[in-house]
Amino acid sequence: RQSAVSSSPPRQRRYMKGLELSRRFYEEFGAPMIAEQFPEYRDRIAVGLVGHGSECFGYDDDISRDHDYGPGFCMFLTDEDEQKIGFRLFRAYSKLPHEYLGVSQSKRSAAEECRGVMRISDFYRNTLGGIIIPERWQEWYFTPAAAFAEATNGAVFTDPLGEFTRIREALLHGMPEDVRLKRLASHLLALAQYGQYNFGRCIDHGEKAAAMISLSRFSERYASLICLVSGRWAPYYKWTARAAREQREWALEASLLDELPTLAVNDARSCFECIEQLSSTVIDWLVEQNLAPQLGDYLEPYAYAVNDNIKTEQIRNMPLGTD
Repeated sequence: RQSAVSSSPPRQRRYMKGLELSRRFYEEFGAPMIAEQFPEYRDRIAVGLVGHGSECFGYDDDISRDHDYGPGFCMFLTDEDEQKIGFRLFRAYSKLPHEYLGVSQSKRSAAEECRGVMRISDFYRNTLGGIIIPERWQEWYFTPAAAFAEATNGAVFTDPLGEFTRIREALLHGMPEDVRLKRLASHLLALAQYGQYNFGRCIDHGEKAAAMISLSRFSERYASLICLVSGRWAPYYKWTARAAREQREWALEASLLDELPTLAVNDARSCFECIEQLSSTVIDWLVEQNLAPQLGDYLEPYAYAVNDNIKTEQIRNMPLGTD
């Protein structure tokens, strides 16, 4: 006779997000290690999980466990402190358990350099392409948004010194308004060209692949615009739509982006109508924000109207790019 226990279906094990796993691993092993072996530096070491990888954005799932997933965290030091204790701290970190809560360290990719010990300056320079905090508007404009997103994602578990967080906050909130407007104007011009203009023309020409490319670029730019106007750096392209869905005021528009590929395959006319609906929402927002007057249904004039609001002549006169 079979027991009730044996006949019950196996319980599904809850997937633990990488950020939660990292925090718990730090609290159980990392914090005691620092306190016991480096007590004089415990108030100078920032710890967290920030940088490359879906787990740093909180976007990891069970599929993500094949790489960049496992117990680990980052310890950020000033240049001076790294010279004094960097190697010893690295050795101590390497002796921490390689398995935690039944999870072993998986194979690493680019995220390998974002675990363990590193200089604060090296982390930001490596992530942002050689800069720490942009000093010129060109650095704010030409550095990809995804790089800023990786530099400011994840979670800081502790930062008693405050230096790592000081830079992080400057990157999150320090973009000059004229640069924001230039980025916005570029997005608007791209939305007009890829969505309102070229998608329909490609369909009419029978160029289905070109139409899907136009639709893809429209969708990516629309999601990036949602992030921009919500005060968030848009991440790597495959996570941009997800980041857009997290912005509550634009949740409906972000959900419509998910419908566009299906509409494009089944009903191109409905897809184009959805593009127009999305564009109309942006126009309404621009008018509400006093960034442009009512200029019709096409987004291109709004791009130039937003650009006209830029006070810095050099930024205002720079051509609007769509790629």
